[in-house]
Amino acid sequence: MDLKEITESLRGCACGREHTTDVKAVVAFSGLAHSAGEMLAENAFPKEILLVADRNTLAAAQGVAESVERAGFLIKRRLVYPDLRKAEAGDVEKVELESAGLGGILSVGTGSLNDICRLAAYRRGLAFAIFATAPSMDGFASDTSPITANNFKLTLQARQPSVIMADTKILAAAPAHLKSAGFGDMIGKFIALADWRAAAIATGEYYCPDIAAITRQALAKICALASSVTLDDEIAAGEMFEALVLTGLAMGFARTVRPASGAEHVVSHFWECKKLQAGLDSDFHGKKVGVATAAVNDIYLKMLRNESIEPLPDEPDWPRIREVYGPGLAEEMMKQNTPSATEGITSARLKEKWPEIRDAARGELPEQSQLLGLMRAAGASVSAREIDVDNTLYEQGLAYSPYMRRRVTLLRLRPMLGL
Repeated sequence: MDLKEITESLRGCACGREHTTDVKAVVAFSGLAHSAGEMLAENAFPKEILLVADRNTLAAAQGVAESVERAGFLIKRRLVYPDLRKAEAGDVEKVELESAGLGGILSVGTGSLNDICRLAAYRRGLAFAIFATAPSMDGFASDTSPITANNFKLTLQARQPSVIMADTKILAAAPAHLKSAGFGDMIGKFIALADWRAAAIATGEYYCPDIAAITRQALAKICALASSVTLDDEIAAGEMFEALVLTGLAMGFARTVRPASGAEHVVSHFWECKKLQAGLDSDFHGKKVGVATAAVNDIYLKMLRNESIEPLPDEPDWPRIREVYGPGLAEEMMKQNTPSATEGITSARLKEKWPEIRDAARGELPEQSQLLGLMRAAGASVSAREIDVDNTLYEQGLAYSPYMRRRVTLLRLRPMLGL
């Protein structure tokens, strides 16, 4: 990946904003585990570091710690979890404590490990680097962290990594279900782009066509790889990793999650929070996002068949919504709706803008058969049953998840459309 070329292409962007990134290097090649220290040294990473991993990722990344120490770095402390599947506030605090007095944090792994480290690095003002062990999610280059506190998931400002590394041999050898989860996370960008464009038209929210184009490029790359995702194929794994990194860069360039996260991510977060509330573990993030994408895409295509609408005022049934969220979640949910995401969107404006919203969103979405075909080819989950979400929770997610975020999506606008 030519990071400099991407950054230069955004210089003087027509959207009027300056697009910068804290990422200095994205490097992936076969055998990189034994050169990780050199990569950090070339990019002036601080010498005294905390290494964070879990037993699975540390076992997969054999040679990384030795390479880092050979290059003159001091791994002053190691924090190795048995198996970290959730990014929780308590774990962020633990990483903060362990990294006190050091210069940087190296996360060996993906997903939740990266999320707790990037937030801890942000709060401590430390450098941050990632050695990825599976192409299982799209947040490698992100500057935000989805963190769970009291069973409610919030997306918080965090540290963008300065160095992102991956050994394609390790990526290719990752379990097939993790690679399929990465595909599920990526396929959700169809929804994210439709929601971003719809929100920009409905509210005047910031939108950058050039940043959206980066996400589309990543989507095209990942869709072309669908039939190779689960194979032990280094070339496919490297290409998939690059696509995942591109969407994280897009979020960083735009300083918003919009290029990579729409209603599909919020539905996934709702399912996760409700399962945590019930004392149950949730499936992998990317698997849930894929199932949510299939559901939301079907809803959107049906909504967008309507050439005209007779909008209604936004009058949520707050007692019912609070009841569905339940103890511990309802209070945080109400904070996200004070003020409401739809404040200022009048029925008259929605009616006027509907043809433009409709055309823009339809231009981003695949046909349902095409979407499902790609997902099945990649081994991605497409049904609630595959992620252990029952029918009640599934339907609640589609109806009530939009209230989890102060964010306009087509799913949030659906009750206003009068369809």
